[in-house]
Amino acid sequence: MSSSEVQPIPAARPVIGEEEIEAAVRVLRTGRVVQGPEVAAFEEGFAELVAGRHCVAVNSGTSALHLLLLALGIGPGDEVIVPSFSFAASANAVRLVGADVVFADIEPGNFGLDPAAVEAAITPRTAAIMPVHLYGNPASMDKLMPIADKHKLAVVEDACQAHAASLHGTPVGAFGSGGTFSFYPTKNMHSLEGGMISTGDAEVARTLRLLRNQGMEQRYANEIVGANMRLTDVAAAIGRVQLTKLAGWTEQRRANAAYLTENITAPGVVTPPVADGAYHVYHQYTVRITGDRDAAMAKLTEAGVGNAVYYPTPIHRLRPFWEPDQKAGRTWELPETERAAAEVVSLPVHPSLSESDLERIVSAVNELGENL
Repeated sequence: MSSSEVQPIPAARPVIGEEEIEAAVRVLRTGRVVQGPEVAAFEEGFAELVAGRHCVAVNSGTSALHLLLLALGIGPGDEVIVPSFSFAASANAVRLVGADVVFADIEPGNFGLDPAAVEAAITPRTAAIMPVHLYGNPASMDKLMPIADKHKLAVVEDACQAHAASLHGTPVGAFGSGGTFSFYPTKNMHSLEGGMISTGDAEVARTLRLLRNQGMEQRYANEIVGANMRLTDVAAAIGRVQLTKLAGWTEQRRANAAYLTENITAPGVVTPPVADGAYHVYHQYTVRITGDRDAAMAKLTEAGVGNAVYYPTPIHRLRPFWEPDQKAGRTWELPETERAAAEVVSLPVHPSLSESDLERIVSAVNELGENL
């Protein structure tokens, strides 16, 4: 079956329905479109996902990471431990505040920071750990938090792909000093663009509100140096609609993932494991291809099954990080990171998939057979 004979199944499909459109138009008609009542209502609604923590909306997930690090006082002279197997924004945010990135290896199961590797990477300059809940699968927070507590380190959760994920009943974004979420269009929920920061500390929350709004709480009464990283009320209104749909979409993603895991039997394809107590929300359904990944991806594409690699190049091998580390004489031994980058492929799992789409995905993957 060639891709010309069937409608390709996209790897991701953002949802923008009539309710989202109506919400955006409603706000536009009010004329109050920036940092108004919709943003406050969105923050209040999102707090239910993070055990009632304070929530501060900003204009992107990257801004969320950047401002949270600033609000926690992390800057020049500090080190932050980050996984190299992530989107570059995780490490970019550390560099943007002037701190140094220290890369640690990942666990092969959940693709999150390996607690043993984190403990080994701690130095007197370490100020924070940044676990990434990659693909919607919670990192091993039950093991990372005791390490952070022992060494008195901040924990900045990058939950940008993990809305509503949890571990042993505690939602991501509610473990550490703060959590960050992204509302980019392909995420499990979106606001066209935007981000959210959660924190249990009221003073940190107030600092975040100042930082996102030029250092002001009252107009023209600047208290600190800040930036313009506000979320618009139009985006917040869309986010509020999406928030009402998130639970249903999450269950559909999990059901789609369960079907794929149960029915994919190709010997060279390893389906994603889920640890006991982990509530995986499947931003991506990511398998490992143990043979010729490029050939496998080409065959999937030919069969009309969308697929992608997140992420083909570990952050420590990207030029903005590789060159300074090389000049400083630093090298990183990250075997699980390198292996993951060479093997992972993400398959469609989004809630718009039909039963026939799921059957086609399974058929295409299983037809890869042993020739990988």
